Amino acid sequence: METLIGTIDRISTFAGKAFAWLIGLLMIVVCVEVAKRYALNAPSAIIFDVTSMMYGATFMMCGAYALAQNAHVRGDFLYGSMRPRVQAGLDLALYFLFFLPGIAALFLAGWDFAETAWKIREHSSVTADGPPVYHFKTLIPIAGALVLLQGFAEICRCVICLRTGAWPARLKDAEEIDVVEQQLAASTHIDDEARQLAAQAQKIDEAAHRRIGGGQ
Repeated sequence: METLIGTIDRISTFAGKAFAWLIGLLMIVVCVEVAKRYALNAPSAIIFDVTSMMYGATFMMCGAYALAQNAHVRGDFLYGSMRPRVQAGLDLALYFLFFLPGIAALFLAGWDFAETAWKIREHSSVTADGPPVYHFKTLIPIAGALVLLQGFAEICRCVICLRTGAWPARLKDAEEIDVVEQQLAASTHIDDEARQLAAQAQKIDEAAHRRIGGGQ
């Protein structure tokens, strides 16, 4: 089961990192458009549609990756203090009650949207001659399928945790700066405590040696 989880994690990670490159491309497109608009007075009519589709594609296709990294927003005020088995039981119940029905609805509705868009070769209606959007709408069911697949991996994680009492390891990847800073601060605090304990032990040894020397 852990091998299957690792395989699904790698699929989600590959998809997320591949589409994350759109952020750099989106930045270039926006910068070029700003230069055209204000320096050359030649704005593009379709820029709103293009940037919306690029950002939307990134957002949707990185969803499974974020789930694989346990990076989605979680109200963990109480959750963080629970034992792993309790966390796994709660997660498992919520996956079946909310996650699976919601993402399945996203996949089915996205499939209908994409199918209709391809049939009519749908174009954006924001401008008179808007760009095609049927290729973009195809990403909706694909993103839903990836999140469903990663959700299956998360359910397997819950089952393993319920059996063993410990969460299976995740693929190591980049961490947020505040998380790294917290880890460094905790490490520094531990090192300071270790140095203080070592200094206290040294003082005790020196005092013991003085007593022994004075007794002799």
